[in-house]
Amino acid sequence: MSPSSPTEFDIIFAGGGATACVVAGRLAACDPSLKILVLEAGEHTLDKPAHVQPYQYPFHMAPMSTTLTFHLGNPSPRLNGRALIVPCGRSVGGGSTINFGAYTRAPASDYDDWATEGWESKNLIPLMKKVETYEVQPGCATHGYTGPVKVSPGGYKLSICDEFVHVGTTYHKRPYSNDTNDLETCNTYSPWAKYIDGATGRRSDAAHCYVYNQAQNPNLQIWVGKRVTRVIFENKRAVGIEFTNDPVSRPGADQLLSTVKASKLVVLSAGAFGSPAILERSGIGAEAVLKRCGIKPFVSLPGVGENYTDHDVVLVPYLAADEAVTMDPLWRGEASATKDALAQWAINGKSLVASNGVDAKIKWRPDGDELKAMGSAFQPRWNEFFRDRPDKCVAIFSLIAGYMGPLVGTLPPRNYMMAAYFTLYPASIGSVHIKVDENGKEVLDFTTGFLDDPSDIIPINFAYKKMREIYRRMPSYRGELAIGHPKFPEGSAAACGEASGPVDLNAPDIIYSAEDDEAIDKYHRDCVQTTWHSLGTCAMKPQAEQGVVDARLNVYGVSNLKVADMSIVPKNVGTNTYSTALLIGEKAAMIIAEDLGLDFKV
Repeated sequence: MSPSSPTEFDIIFAGGGATACVVAGRLAACDPSLKILVLEAGEHTLDKPAHVQPYQYPFHMAPMSTTLTFHLGNPSPRLNGRALIVPCGRSVGGGSTINFGAYTRAPASDYDDWATEGWESKNLIPLMKKVETYEVQPGCATHGYTGPVKVSPGGYKLSICDEFVHVGTTYHKRPYSNDTNDLETCNTYSPWAKYIDGATGRRSDAAHCYVYNQAQNPNLQIWVGKRVTRVIFENKRAVGIEFTNDPVSRPGADQLLSTVKASKLVVLSAGAFGSPAILERSGIGAEAVLKRCGIKPFVSLPGVGENYTDHDVVLVPYLAADEAVTMDPLWRGEASATKDALAQWAINGKSLVASNGVDAKIKWRPDGDELKAMGSAFQPRWNEFFRDRPDKCVAIFSLIAGYMGPLVGTLPPRNYMMAAYFTLYPASIGSVHIKVDENGKEVLDFTTGFLDDPSDIIPINFAYKKMREIYRRMPSYRGELAIGHPKFPEGSAAACGEASGPVDLNAPDIIYSAEDDEAIDKYHRDCVQTTWHSLGTCAMKPQAEQGVVDARLNVYGVSNLKVADMSIVPKNVGTNTYSTALLIGEKAAMIIAEDLGLDFKV
């Protein structure tokens, strides 16, 4: 797969993220004579410790990281004037090489809700199974056991997560289940499996699972450090790609434009930010957006860049007991602990190196008492979307065994844990477009939409209180890291600080005043973040409903151009989105193989 300089391929992928790796890899394996090119702005990830060692994922969030692109949103009054930063992966394999590695699958009904022919859950479940080798337990009807992507519990079991589950099943009064990724089970505490090979302890990412294992095929080429600028058309037929050197991956390199031809197909796979931007630079989008950028409209497609959605996450830090085992020594870079863990990992794939620090979760739905506590403002959203869909959870609650926030390196070297909660079906919608700034430079016009719908913050505010009660009852609880919590008024019963140990399991809950509730609301508007699950900006919907691609992923108004990445998702999915990106890749490979007349087996 070493780059050469041919000027024509059969298929070109603009973007080398998770979905592109799946599609390119499947097609290359199906017909090794296909000349396939993947253009990726980031770098290779092959066997690099930062990508294959699961524990290293927080390090990619460093401000100067080149394995992420940091997209700056427009300031929002709903976020107290804050401009949200939304990162996405920029490397071969994309987000799959740097994410938490959390294995989650959406309920089957999410895909049925897309109401798109061929994308119903009954057609997708075989592809979900095709993706994976499920090492967690045998004989599960909805899981696969022969796929390229390994799913396991990871290489170290953290007992602090067992405490979380115990309090959840007693104080929080929810049942326990071994598997909440069977496409329907909801509202139970469960272990949280990971995209980690149980035998080697390595991350199971799309690059290594689909393309790097075909290095012997000279017809599958990956060119890194290349930024795609636009699609080249003859009449309305896509015939190639224009690209240049990526300024981050290739600093100092010339910015001359190059072209490469595609005889059969161009596939945009640059994600929820990159794919709509490429379309707009190619003259496809809303005429007003194109004209303000000085781009001649080629195809009027107003849905390009619209329908942006994500999941809203908050990570709240707590103090943990000295005897607890957490990821903190490795995440702080303590030499001795890291050396020992790496040595063990090299021998048998075990140790904290093969962990993400997240071993348990609940896909949470509120019960009657919790709904009442959340108040009437959430009731319309509950009635309209959740009430009659018992497989759809409002949020995921989980424990992170360690501190991975912006203060790492400045906090006292002790043990921490974080409460993580993120909502899965926020009602707010944003948009992503290109624009030209005052210096004539192209930038993003990115409206995140976070918390624009007033119903979205209500379960987040409730989650802070419920998670705090759970943590207060865990044996390893030693108080709150106050700097990372709401600023409660002086004398508040909710005041945060260090504690000598947990409260009794049957202790009364904290009583929050109206002023306390205001502090929690302000805290969340100041702190809520992306869950790195951006999607929807080239939606697979009817064109009249602001759709961009049809059910076979064809861009409306042109030919020989498809989109295959998370941008096609028409409605949000209740999951960490790597599983959906893999699924889209498998479905796209099947569609393209059919279009090309290949003998493609599911």
